[in-house]
Amino acid sequence: MRDAASERHRDKRGLPIRLWRQLPFFVWLVALWMLLWGQFTWTAFIMGVIAAVFVTRVFRLPPVELSGRVNLWYGAIFVLQFLGALIRGSLTVAWQVLDWRRQPGAAIVAVPLRVDDDLIMTHTAVTASLIPGSLIVEADRDRRILYLHVIGVRSRRDVERQRASVWGWERRIVRAVGSRAQLERVRADAATHARGSAS
Repeated sequence: MRDAASERHRDKRGLPIRLWRQLPFFVWLVALWMLLWGQFTWTAFIMGVIAAVFVTRVFRLPPVELSGRVNLWYGAIFVLQFLGALIRGSLTVAWQVLDWRRQPGAAIVAVPLRVDDDLIMTHTAVTASLIPGSLIVEADRDRRILYLHVIGVRSRRDVERQRASVWGWERRIVRAVGSRAQLERVRADAATHARGSAS
């Protein structure tokens, strides 16, 4: 009996920690709902909360263990840059469609991610798919590779630019919600890439 009581006591003490770790995932589900509907209203927010509760409680999914680290500053930067990328991507795609002088070109681009984390990979894939002009067609979880169908690709430089864009979103997501080890990893990779580009 004493063991059962102590187990319940530990569960109650650990509940706030579990809720705190789940909070970024819950907020992301709400934001994803609003982005998918393209509405940033109180109605969309409330419906997003209901959908997030439904997904996390009714389907009884296993808990997603996050890093427990949330940087609100980098989170705000991510949101602003994402909104800017949405506008820029929409204008770019519209121009490519209306430019009758040449075909925009398309390609399947493989992007090996830097961080070995399923949640970071999912966030990166969703972000890349929501930006007009690119769409995730496959995700290789074992090798951490995202395959994107991208329009507006005419040269090797365009391919490398698209890879750099996805790596940039991965880096921003890690800065916002990744662990310290993941943050150090992306910083080291960014420094290595910068040195390679300079040479």
